[in-house]
Amino acid sequence: MVDQEVVTVLQKSDGNAVKTADSIRRRIPGFEVYLVNWSEIPDLAAIALLTAAFASVSRRNPTRVSGVWLTGWIMIAIHFSAFLFLLIPGFWGGFAELVGLSALIWAGMLFMWASVPYRQENSSRWMFAALVGVNTLYLAVTCAGQSLKWALTPAAILVGALPLTVALVAVRRFNSPLRWVVVSLYGTLSIFLLSVQYRPNDGTDLAQNAELFTVYFGCCIHAWYAYRRATAGAFITIAGFFAWASVFVVAPGLAVYLPMAHVESEVWNLPKYVVAIGMILILLEDQIEHNRHLALHDYLTGLPNRRLYQDRLAIALERARRAGAKAALLVVDLDRFKQVNDAMGHHMGDQVLQHVATMFSTRVRRSDTVARTGGDEFSIILEEPTSLEDAIHVGESLKLILNDPMQIGDHKVHVGASVGIAIFPDDANDVESLCIAADLRMYDAKNDSDSSAAKPPHAVPYLLPHLQTETASRVAD
Repeated sequence: MVDQEVVTVLQKSDGNAVKTADSIRRRIPGFEVYLVNWSEIPDLAAIALLTAAFASVSRRNPTRVSGVWLTGWIMIAIHFSAFLFLLIPGFWGGFAELVGLSALIWAGMLFMWASVPYRQENSSRWMFAALVGVNTLYLAVTCAGQSLKWALTPAAILVGALPLTVALVAVRRFNSPLRWVVVSLYGTLSIFLLSVQYRPNDGTDLAQNAELFTVYFGCCIHAWYAYRRATAGAFITIAGFFAWASVFVVAPGLAVYLPMAHVESEVWNLPKYVVAIGMILILLEDQIEHNRHLALHDYLTGLPNRRLYQDRLAIALERARRAGAKAALLVVDLDRFKQVNDAMGHHMGDQVLQHVATMFSTRVRRSDTVARTGGDEFSIILEEPTSLEDAIHVGESLKLILNDPMQIGDHKVHVGASVGIAIFPDDANDVESLCIAADLRMYDAKNDSDSSAAKPPHAVPYLLPHLQTETASRVAD
């Protein structure tokens, strides 16, 4: 009989059930348990290996979530380590239970926190602290047993009231549907705790399992919100969190309704490994996407590089050819960029390029393309609907904003620009010829920049004379 009781605890001691050595002694007077729960060793070893693999992947590909996830998995390892000593009688067994369950909750809080898209908001930090605080407080009260039974109701009320208070205080400054989902979850949990926590025999178990279910169901919701994409990593992680949350409902349900059913403890731990694998896959997917982005975008400005620019230009010309429409190519070269580099250093030059890239990107349509195609050269593809007059207007506006000094930190930088424009199909019928035409006109404008400075503001000195004549005749018509 005694051996069977010990086996029952060992099978359920992964944190999903909350039996301790004290609960055994209450039912078996005179029996003392001085065992280390060795059944946790394989799970602890598996989690340690997965954590090491996760640390290796996240170190090679650090992201905004990898460090938080890694801390969460360290908490899971602490959870298993603490549950090694769950069966020690007296204070230390209870302390091991509190540490193990607290680590399980803290891990869930960290996983949920990592998926919050607005976690840089101060109110988001307050919400995180509130959730960690109320979960840990309620867990400590339930683990204390009869000595703190009077504190169960206040602690259960705080579970729902404190997150709601944080949300209401911060609502004028920041608001999000995801935050109100969390508030609703914990409000529901608070009501459930108040209704079951005083039940004889299983009230504490139901309350703790409900708390753990809410934590990991919250992880599932946040993971779905953050990774709504059709990838294996996202699907496995979201499904793993859902299964992890379900453990805290299914395991107690089986104990009540199918007491003769025997499920190995490793089965209840499977969702943990599923989530770990899913997170590793997400990191690898993000690394692949990042590498693909770097292959097609300029590292400094984030704009498309020459390779992507050539692809988009070819697509734009083909689209215009099929529609019988026009497309425009603008080549913009910064006039005094070398002097900025020489006088203020390359760091300032990099900031100038980033500033110019931002200004250009905000002055074209989303359907158009701004690319960095050289050291201080930018190319802009204007797709249909566009015309020569539209291209001239865009070129002139870009030239005018670069003629004004730019405020870069504490410095005012004046660069200026030369612009060349080529129109498809008027000036060329293929990508190479169109690029050559735009480059020639840009160099012509750069060579004539001194003389063009005396022209009135409405002049377009970056066009060759024959194109200016053509423009004038169109305007006259």
